[in-house]
Amino acid sequence: MKLKLTAFAAAAMLASGASWADMQAAQKWVDQEFQPSTLSKQQQLEEMKWFIAAADKLKAKGVKEISVVSETIDTHVYESKTLAKAFTEITGITVRHDLIQEGDVVEKLQTSMQSGKSIYDGWISDSDLIGTHYRYGAIEPLSDYMNGKGKEFTNPNLDLKDFIGTSFTTAPDGKLYQLPDQQFANLYWFRADWFERQDLKDKFKAKYGYDLGVPVNWSAYEDIANFFTNDVKEIDGKKVYGHMDYGKKDPSLGWRFTDAWLSMAGTADKGIPNGLPVDEWGIRVANDKCTPVGASVSRGGATNSPAAVYALTKYVDWMKKYAPPQANGMTFSEAGPVPGQGEIAQQIFWYTAFTAPMTKAAAVINQDGTPKWRMAPGPHGPYWKDGMQNGYQDVGSWTFFKSTPDDRKAAAWLYAQFVNAKTTSLKKSIVGVTFVRDSDIRHEYFTKNAAKYGGLIEFYRSPARVAWTPTGTNVPDYPKLAQLWWKNVATAVTGEKTPQAAMDTLAEEMDQVMARLERAGMKNCAPKLNPKGDPNKYLSDTGAPWKKLANEKPKGETIAYDKLLQAWKEGRVK
Repeated sequence: MKLKLTAFAAAAMLASGASWADMQAAQKWVDQEFQPSTLSKQQQLEEMKWFIAAADKLKAKGVKEISVVSETIDTHVYESKTLAKAFTEITGITVRHDLIQEGDVVEKLQTSMQSGKSIYDGWISDSDLIGTHYRYGAIEPLSDYMNGKGKEFTNPNLDLKDFIGTSFTTAPDGKLYQLPDQQFANLYWFRADWFERQDLKDKFKAKYGYDLGVPVNWSAYEDIANFFTNDVKEIDGKKVYGHMDYGKKDPSLGWRFTDAWLSMAGTADKGIPNGLPVDEWGIRVANDKCTPVGASVSRGGATNSPAAVYALTKYVDWMKKYAPPQANGMTFSEAGPVPGQGEIAQQIFWYTAFTAPMTKAAAVINQDGTPKWRMAPGPHGPYWKDGMQNGYQDVGSWTFFKSTPDDRKAAAWLYAQFVNAKTTSLKKSIVGVTFVRDSDIRHEYFTKNAAKYGGLIEFYRSPARVAWTPTGTNVPDYPKLAQLWWKNVATAVTGEKTPQAAMDTLAEEMDQVMARLERAGMKNCAPKLNPKGDPNKYLSDTGAPWKKLANEKPKGETIAYDKLLQAWKEGRVK
């Protein structure tokens, strides 16, 4: 049975020249799928009318189909299976939205950069590549595009100021290179029901002299990990562990570290979104805040500094002592669901991308649908100082090559805006539990349902969220440098090398790659390495690379979760 157009939809059709079928399709999707929304239904139809008219211009030029790609997470599955179909039915332009592993996205994007010809019309790739995009000049700066060739295909209701992640996709030249599509942070995850048990609280305080609660520093995290693994041991007849991680020699092992593990320890300099002059990868840039000059301490970097070695040491020790034995052989995707099985007390480095499936994990959900777990800011290591990046936030973002034919690029740009339009974005946020718009985060839906998300809504509404940031612009070539991390970290996991030796090799290999980039030349801010010198010349107690601390385990410090949550609600970080 065909839907009857509302009076508004019929009027919109007549005013825009849109076909009856297109507006009927738009109304069907608005009524049946795109609810709730921050827009009224009339406003949604008005926005859809604009998309139809813009697509008609491209169809007149022969554009019938486009192909785009993203990694496989819940948000992108929804885009590929639902929103791509909606876009096709409403605009008449068919979208093939491929879903592949994140490592494959980076590899294919690198291949396209090297060949000068894009494999896809549009890409959702991490904003971690912002430094790469800026330096090579192969990616279309969206600031230029929206004011130039793409102006007539840019939604007047796009409202860039409503996007919470554009600072992460803006290069040193001040231009926006990517449009955020989804965001998730790495936060601390814990079993609130266990932490609230009076018998466990009493036992913990008797042993450690302070309250069981959300760990503020790594000392407390370690104490809690030891407590649940070796003192509590079992709950309800089931073995429990005080920590969870993954350690298989696999590209995803690199994300565990490049996704700001070193910054959580305090390796970098102060600075938001990333430390300057030394960032969370340990790469130092020159006074121009753009030219990389080295990763090793001997060149002024911090990749093999005492803080970085400490970070790797704790990662290896904790996994071996406090995590399930199988964690050592798991990848990122294999380890993700484990806390939902009910054996894990806490996880220091938990991606909120797993929130959607975790709300359905029966072992950690109460009968009323609320979670037994909560999430909170991750604790920091002893080298960390106020003003430093707290942790990592993934910002998967729409990216377009200059080499893509104009008409196909315009159609892919339309689709990118469609899946993030105010008409569709709130429903997408509900399905995938990732966010890009402030207006969606503050919508009444999430106010009413905040209890189901274990603190995630309060976190994203608080000022704390700005201290969780992606890889920054110090990294000159993300694909080339990222692949060095997992191979070197793995040697410490297996015991083949000490943490110091593993980080020494990593820092040296990073410098070698940057030296090659220096010789090859880049369009903007190519590396120009400092000469090697005495590491002691750079080690300091006023800036990175930081001198080794005499005591790397200060007294544990915790905070009551309710107190932390109240601070967020009042607009404070903590």
